[in-house]
This record gives sequence, C-alpha cells and structure tokens, in this order.
Amino acid sequence: MNPVASLRRRATSAIEWALPYWTRGKAGRETPEDLFRVLYLGWLVAFSFKVLGASWDVSWHFKWLRDDLAPPHLLNSVGTAIVLALTIVHVYTGYGVDKAAQRLITWGTGVFLVAVPLDLINHRVNGLDITSWSPSHMLLYIGTLFMICGVIRGWFLGAPPGRMRTLVLGGLFVFLFENVWFPAQHQEYGVYGIAAWDRGNPEAEPILIQFAADQIGLPVTDRAVALHFALPVPDQLYPLYAAMAAMLVAVCARAMIGRMFSATVVIGVYVAYRTLIWPLLAVADFPRSAVPVFLLAGALAVDLAFLLRNPVVRALVGSLGATLLLDQALRFQNAMFMSPPLVPPTTMLVGWAGIAALWLAAEWSLGRYRLRFQDSDAVVSATATP
Repeated sequence: MNPVASLRRRATSAIEWALPYWTRGKAGRETPEDLFRVLYLGWLVAFSFKVLGASWDVSWHFKWLRDDLAPPHLLNSVGTAIVLALTIVHVYTGYGVDKAAQRLITWGTGVFLVAVPLDLINHRVNGLDITSWSPSHMLLYIGTLFMICGVIRGWFLGAPPGRMRTLVLGGLFVFLFENVWFPAQHQEYGVYGIAAWDRGNPEAEPILIQFAADQIGLPVTDRAVALHFALPVPDQLYPLYAAMAAMLVAVCARAMIGRMFSATVVIGVYVAYRTLIWPLLAVADFPRSAVPVFLLAGALAVDLAFLLRNPVVRALVGSLGATLLLDQALRFQNAMFMSPPLVPPTTMLVGWAGIAALWLAAEWSLGRYRLRFQDSDAVVSATATP
C-alpha cells in the first residue's frame, strides 16, 4: 500500500473517531475510557518532548551562544504545541478532568505561554541571563508545575485502579520532579565548567566566553568570568533546594502512589535518565554535569518515614532523616565523584526546618483534598470515568 495513502487513511480514521467527542461540556463530565487513555497518552508524549528538549537545553547553553531557534528549543516547542492542543480539549470539552485539574492545567499553560515572550525580551535586554534562576525562567517552571499538577490530579481521580494507573502516576511524578529540579542543574553543569576552565580547556565556545566577559566588563582570561557564568548563585542554594523542593516532591509521590519505595523509584528513574544521557552528551562533545545521585538517599528516608502511621511524627522524623542523609550523601558524592560546592553542615538546619514545614503542609493538603493512595479507591469509584 502507498505509504501516503496509508497515512491519510489513518488520519481520517482518527478524525472520525475524535469528532463525536468535540462537544462543549463542563469539567467532570463522563469520559469514555478510550478517550481518557488517549488524552493522558498525549500528556506523556508532550512531557517526554519537553524533558528531552530541556535536558539538551542546559548543556547547549553551557557551550553555545544563545539562539531562539536552537535545536533544544525546537524540540521543547513540539511538546508545548501538544500541551496547548490538550489544554484546549480539556477546557472546551470538559473531558478527562475535574474542575480543579482543569484550572491547574489552564493556568499552568497560560503562565508558560506568557513567560515565553517575556524570556525572549529578557534575553534581548540583558544578554545571556544564563542563570536558571532568573524571573522569566522561573515563570516557565511555575507554569509547567501547575500544568503537571493538574495532569496528576486528573489521572489520579479518573484512572481505573490497576498496574497501569500506578505506572502512569509514577511517570507523571518523574516529569514533575524533572521540572522542579531543573534549575538546580545550573550548578551541576557549572562545577564541570569550572573544572574544564581550570584545566585550560573550557567547554564553552570562545564566542560565548567573550560574550560573558563583555557582560561583566572583564577580560576573557579572568577566572571571575567563568565563575560568574557557571556558578552565579550562592553555594547554599543547591543543598537547601534539594532538602526542601526535591524532598517535597518525594513526599507527595510516596503519599499518592502509595507503594513502598515509590519516592525512591521516582527519583531513581530521574537519576538513571540523567546517567544515561551523560555519555550521549559527552560523545557529542557537549558539556557534562554532576548527576545528583545523592538525592536517592533522601528519597529512601522519605519512603522509610512512611512506615510511621502518625502524619505529624512522620513529617518531623522523616524531614530530619532526609536532611541528614542528603547532607552525608552529597559529601560522599563530592569526595568520590563530583558535586556542586559543599557548605557547612549547619546550613542544613535551615533545610530541615523548611522541609519539616512543607511536609506537614503536604500531609494536611493531601488529606484535605483526598489525594492519598488510601483514598484513591473511594475517589475513583466516585468519578465519571469507567
């Protein structure tokens, strides 16, 4: 059969299948099982494109001068286009989401789309703005955060019980973790960048180094240029962010997935992915990064804390254990391999206080909105999806 004709026939069949569903409706309407699967498969594909583009994007910006049409941006844009299409479907038809999930997805997509032109303007005005922690970049992460949280809620409430429900929920939490952890990669790439500079073999192209030097008014031979470019944020930010933001995602994953070692598996999949793309970037002569293997220790502490039944005790004991293990694991990784700069152990007292407060808030919120695993059977039976 002619490939073009075959493709046309499949496209026609897909359109004929989808058209009857294209009707205006409110969020929470009864969703056919096949449509529900297709919608959330679309989300998995969209987030996969965004993760692949994002992974390449950080490495790209540590090597080349910024380009709006760089390949990582184009790859990410494919995911964004799918996200936009799915958001329109959810908003117009009301299929596959309840009202809260629909709002999270809509607001997340809206914030992301507003952040894109703001980021382009920011780069036109401020040049490189290489740090992942800039305001325009943060809006991109926040928009994606809302978006993924909405998708997680929609799947949690609507998917029928079973192995597939658990696997997809775990996959969505991997995407959530990747988005949350994304800005911390700046320091992970930065330490390799500084090491390459000190060896006299910078990973960045001369045009990028010159641009960075011109921005701060120093000669390209000054090490301060490399430090300003590669490690522009305080050293304390990295371990504190690991203790609070990363472990908060681990707590929510464990509570909602409900399986022992759920948090460790979610973060383990992310670490495995980073480990697999490491040699690919190296072979392609792109900058490498310090893979955050130490996060596994904190995730394990979160999983073990869930053996405690009392939510308050679990949060207080678990936050202390996660903080201590993270600190020690990061120091071990620094001694054995590579990691961002270390900070005094007392710094982690702030991390413990932060994750303790966030963990307590998560325990209350997940219980309040019936998003724990033990609530899922009752929640699923009450939804419209078969």
